[in-house]
Amino acid sequence: MSDENSEEVTLLEAEVQRLQAEIKALQQQDVSKDVTVQSRGCMQDALRFLSGRSRDLEETVVSRLKEEVEELEEDLKLQTQWNGVSVNSCTTRTLQSRDQERVQLCRLSARCSQVEFQVEFQLSEVKDDLRTERRISDLNLVLDFSDLQSLSSFLSRMEETRDLLLFLRTIRTFSERCDDRTRTFQHFQEKFPSVVSLPEGCGSEVMILNHPELPGCAFFVHWSIEVSVGGAVAPNIQLLSKIPEQAMEQFPYPPAGGAAAEAFQSLLRILGPEAAIESIIRAVSLSEDEEPCG
Repeated sequence: MSDENSEEVTLLEAEVQRLQAEIKALQQQDVSKDVTVQSRGCMQDALRFLSGRSRDLEETVVSRLKEEVEELEEDLKLQTQWNGVSVNSCTTRTLQSRDQERVQLCRLSARCSQVEFQVEFQLSEVKDDLRTERRISDLNLVLDFSDLQSLSSFLSRMEETRDLLLFLRTIRTFSERCDDRTRTFQHFQEKFPSVVSLPEGCGSEVMILNHPELPGCAFFVHWSIEVSVGGAVAPNIQLLSKIPEQAMEQFPYPPAGGAAAEAFQSLLRILGPEAAIESIIRAVSLSEDEEPCG
């Protein structure tokens, strides 16, 4: 083979190798593009999947929270119906937290019928391996009520003993007795409008009975709710009289007011508050049932 032919073969082989290298490079570029496209597609699919899962998870969490809130509201409603206490607000603040002990300051504002009250106390919680012990300290009670005289000794005792459960039970019973008095006074004012008056409203302790034909003569039904230091709640109903001296001179026997008060107490023991009060009203008015106002 001549030198010229040998050189031409060498050039052709080099050209073939160059072309093979280009083809290989182009193939690698196509594969890289395919991989990139496939990778991008997979990432987009993954993001879409995660985004969908995130939305589903968010909807699930929100739905569950709504259910829990509804359950808590229902529990609160049942608790209010059971114990008669309606909670207006409740806040807690952590004063101390270390290892297995935590101290919180709790403030509660609530209402029980006519009585509004605020409670503030410190709650200490100590945990060990077997149980959790909770203690109440620094109990302060504030009541918003027209007459706190009958409750003052009881409240002082509760702050000393820190018996929050007894306080709530007693306030509920006290409120129920106040509601009984309000309903009774309102009932008689509507039934005997010309005889019965309530200068301070149906929620007051005093109901006045005026004789329609004897100006200046009146009887006062004083109905207080007494609360003992131990939390016992009981009504104390007294009949007082106001009779002018001119009228008193016409009674040769013991004062009529004293006799009426004794008779009223006897009626209370036998008939109960409503029937005893109605008997006095009928005796004062000297008439049958009146038509209500309006």
